[in-house]
Amino acid sequence: MQAEPKNTQAGSLVGEEYEVEIGPVAHGGHCIARTDAGQVLFVRHALPGERVVARVTEGEEGARFLRADAVEILQASKDRIEAPCPFAGPGRCGGCDWQHAKPGAQRRMKGEVVAEQLKRLAGLTPEEAGWDGTVMPAEGDKVPAGQVPQWRTRVQYAVDAEGHAGLRKHRSHEVQRIDHCMIAAAGVSELGIEKRDWTGMESVEAIAAAGSQDRQVILTPKPGARLPIVELDRPVSVMRVDEKDGGVHRVHGRPFVRERADGRTHRVGSGGFWQVHPKAADTLVTAVMQGLLPRKGEMALDLYCGVGLFAGALADRLGEQGAVLGIESGKRAVEDARHNLADFPRVRIEQGKVESVLPRTGITEVDLIVLDPPRAGAGRKTVEHLASLGARRIAYVACDPAALARDIAYFRDGGYRVRMLRVFDLFPMTHHVECVAILEPAAKGS
Repeated sequence: MQAEPKNTQAGSLVGEEYEVEIGPVAHGGHCIARTDAGQVLFVRHALPGERVVARVTEGEEGARFLRADAVEILQASKDRIEAPCPFAGPGRCGGCDWQHAKPGAQRRMKGEVVAEQLKRLAGLTPEEAGWDGTVMPAEGDKVPAGQVPQWRTRVQYAVDAEGHAGLRKHRSHEVQRIDHCMIAAAGVSELGIEKRDWTGMESVEAIAAAGSQDRQVILTPKPGARLPIVELDRPVSVMRVDEKDGGVHRVHGRPFVRERADGRTHRVGSGGFWQVHPKAADTLVTAVMQGLLPRKGEMALDLYCGVGLFAGALADRLGEQGAVLGIESGKRAVEDARHNLADFPRVRIEQGKVESVLPRTGITEVDLIVLDPPRAGAGRKTVEHLASLGARRIAYVACDPAALARDIAYFRDGGYRVRMLRVFDLFPMTHHVECVAILEPAAKGS
């Protein structure tokens, strides 16, 4: 079945509709289907096994694949539910990928994606990776049918031409106006961002610390625009992004929020990185420490260390004779890490990119390594260097299973194998997933 194209651009297939059988889930929040002519479709708002009408949203004749939305469900999966959020669905908000799937099905699909990436990029089965195939929900995330976990403690609102705050549509700069984000943490929702006029602003980021009552908004003005007077439903500190240097500067209130994890308070300044799910930091610290089993007096590296979450956890367990070196590229994060870890004299934090700083340290051997790289992963060169340091265990924290699988393959080339893998659903309703892989020298496991 085909409709008249809605796009007159030469060769464009945008607006074309195809009746298709939906195949397996793919990395990125969509499923795979094929047209009768064999062209691959990446279909959002569908579930494996369904028969749907898919309308093309991106792509042209002869393209390797097309992107599409399921706009009509002809045969529904038993895992399908009515999306609780009124702003979810084809052509609407792009913040969530799986509002239309039961929570158990979401976790199962995420597990299938992780397994597929491991097999394709690292040549490993779940068993070979020491993983039982399950994706664990965070504590408190099992909620009644029709409800969703309110987990997002940081929400970046886009602002439309009329000054209304909303969220961007999928792969678009277009703003979907909303009156409430269902997955936003209560501390974000209570600010009332959606009710205010944000004329002149490009975006408004709202942060509700999970470890304190600290609330913060970060405003990004359009060029030449003046900041509005910020009057929200709860007290907040206000920061602004400078249009010249991109730096984040204090307008009023504290320039940081206080977060709690592993029994410690962490200062996180200028919108710096902190896990978005309120239970994520503790969940990941527990998984990393259970995997590494730190011993008193050992030497450890914490790479891409942010504000020092894992460095502090390591230092606490390694004792007075132990030592930790953290490396982080962000200047403000390094300042925060040094502040957060000031009571550990044998912790040192260096600023710079891992691939540049680590070789300059002169370190030739360590006992333990934690790395939590950005979405692109650590890369072959860095992994080769880490593998040469002879660590007895390495904990790799990953927000992207494809990058993790690629780097695991590089570690294997360097003589390391995966001892254990744990997978956590710390981003419900989205396609994102968090993994903790524990690696050890391959000879030890042979």
